[in-house]
Amino acid sequence: MDQQKLNFIMEKAIPLLNNLPADATGKWGKMNGQQMVEHLADFFKISTSKIKYTLVTTQENLPRLKQFLYSDKEFRENTKAPILPDKPFPVRFGNMVDSLKELDGEITIFNDQYNSNAGLIVMHPVFGDLNFEEWVLLHYKHVTHHLKQFGLT
Repeated sequence: MDQQKLNFIMEKAIPLLNNLPADATGKWGKMNGQQMVEHLADFFKISTSKIKYTLVTTQENLPRLKQFLYSDKEFRENTKAPILPDKPFPVRFGNMVDSLKELDGEITIFNDQYNSNAGLIVMHPVFGDLNFEEWVLLHYKHVTHHLKQFGLT
């Protein structure tokens, strides 16, 4: 387990996002600041099975994607998940504070769920079945990708 990456997700992500304006424009992509925060919350919901998608990756490509998880490679700018629409989802909350509260809560739920279910495996629609360690690696890559998108790292 990469404790440093987990600590970053648990302790540093929300403070970095706290001053991001809801209408902030990223260096790339179509989401504004609030849409990105809600997108991150949804991603955590996938890792706790609150949101479920079917697997879109072929079995033969899964080992290559797992290698990416364990590598130091980052997501490229404008990387788009094949399960997402071309246009960003509208915001769910009337303000950024509530969106950040949701994200913070989903991060806590993620950590608590895996701490109480050590062997839990949850399927990601692109990366396949992931354990806690692999979800931490994926969340870290995903969160830091979006922090860079908005100039927060």
